[in-house]
Amino acid sequence: MVGGFGAGKTTMVRSVSEIRPLNTEETMTRAGEGIDELADLEGLSRKTSTTVAFDFGRISLDARSVLYLFGAPGQERFWFLWDRLFSGTLGAVVLVDTRRLSDSWYAIDRLEHHNTPFIVACNDFGGPLHTEEQIREALDLGPDVPMVECDARDRSSSKYVLITLVEHLHALSSQSMSASARNPSAQNPSATSRAAEPTPEAAS
Repeated sequence: MVGGFGAGKTTMVRSVSEIRPLNTEETMTRAGEGIDELADLEGLSRKTSTTVAFDFGRISLDARSVLYLFGAPGQERFWFLWDRLFSGTLGAVVLVDTRRLSDSWYAIDRLEHHNTPFIVACNDFGGPLHTEEQIREALDLGPDVPMVECDARDRSSSKYVLITLVEHLHALSSQSMSASARNPSAQNPSATSRAAEPTPEAAS
């Protein structure tokens, strides 16, 4: 899970993980003033701790499949950790506070840079309402990116977010397999190249 500072990533991991989550939260001090900008928003201005590495949790999808959850830190000074968290990641949730949509731009940019599939989950902070079209326009999202509303504090709501992500990844995988079946040479382009090369007998 990625997103801006205070978007609710730690809260979501805690609410949905079936194991006691690993948290790397530290108390915020005056040393962070001027570095970690605290918006004058209800709840965020009272934030006293912050993730400095990542959050980790787990949830079983069925008897054989397990989803491992990683929550990335939101402050800009910890963004260098994101690229390592993206390594080997199947997909991501961009958790959005709709009161601060611009805080999500970097997360989306990095995911697109890594070609990592993602969905957008709008966490309910009781702020001003925006239409889906307004949020998509502000985040420059295509129609193929799923977007859902959620309450990161609620387990069932957080589970729905993860179900949406898994279904999105399954749909993308099915599309890829279908495309490969229609065009087998796309899987092995070198085979087409070799077939196009003249054999010694043909060249003589």
